Amino acid sequence: MNQPNTDTCLGVEAVNMALRIAMEADPSVLVLGEDVGDPEGGGVMGATRGLSTAFGDDRCRSTPISEQAIIGAAIGASIGGFRPVAEIMLMNFTAVCMDMLYNHAAKLRFMSGGQTNVPITVRMLTGAGAGGGGQHADYLEAWFAHAAGMKVVAPSNNADLHGLLLSCIEDDDPCIFIENTPLQRSRGPRPIPGQRVPIGKAAIARPGADVTIVTHSRMVINALAAAEQLASEGVDAEVIDLRTISPWDKTAVLDSVAKTGRAVVVHEAVRPFGIGAEISATIAEELFGDLNAPVQRIGAPFCPVPFARELEDAYIPSAARIHGAAMLTMDKAWVSA
Repeated sequence: MNQPNTDTCLGVEAVNMALRIAMEADPSVLVLGEDVGDPEGGGVMGATRGLSTAFGDDRCRSTPISEQAIIGAAIGASIGGFRPVAEIMLMNFTAVCMDMLYNHAAKLRFMSGGQTNVPITVRMLTGAGAGGGGQHADYLEAWFAHAAGMKVVAPSNNADLHGLLLSCIEDDDPCIFIENTPLQRSRGPRPIPGQRVPIGKAAIARPGADVTIVTHSRMVINALAAAEQLASEGVDAEVIDLRTISPWDKTAVLDSVAKTGRAVVVHEAVRPFGIGAEISATIAEELFGDLNAPVQRIGAPFCPVPFARELEDAYIPSAARIHGAAMLTMDKAWVSA
């Protein structure tokens, strides 16, 4: 009989491990959201499975279908001394509670002169590739990155799902924690229990010398695939996994691009007005004299996520598109010798 591989786990299991560790260590950590309790199945993906049984319904509470109520209750509890982890089932649904997030959670520290912190973590799923369609799969990280006082995190692997979630729960500011739907269902190395990953620190997913690819979340997988293809063609690509979108690790990105002289910025969100514009502008401002080619941006088309599988596949920035953009930076050197 084949024994299960205990060295790997699903992404959703890495999240569950982090929640359990945080709740065991700190009785002020609460979990709330639609269907998060065990009688309702432990969350839409099973990320909270077993928590209400282990810690009681008072600490892992299923809520009505009301995103405003979930975030409002989380903000109130945080002001009262708790560290709530609120689950908004899908990122698109944050539009319903944007007032609570943007005008209250993000601003209370500023409006109270630093006297009131809002240590909430808001978990949410998103990402094309699972047939979710136009109202269930958008990457909306730019909305939240534009809000002063809010941190935005988007892990690409199990270790970061686990470690960054623990860091978010322990942070005194509101944190948006973005989980990619296909990655949650994928198997990868099991994280070291309790090992934290710092907020605001990027990782070099692949070292290289010729071109820098800057990305986050599921696009790290596509960027690494593109880098392998580039390597077979003699181009050594460095892949930077941002991990945190706000505050983004400007030092790591600029150091890499200063070394390679070329940059490709990739995100699954639609290309216009995305975070790639901010990163590209910063690279151009800080490193104009060091660039060997214009910065390339890759993002989704400016439209809702399609439902049809063929259109959905075309919508997602592919390894082939990333490869093409990197090759463009190699072919169109524009700084004179």
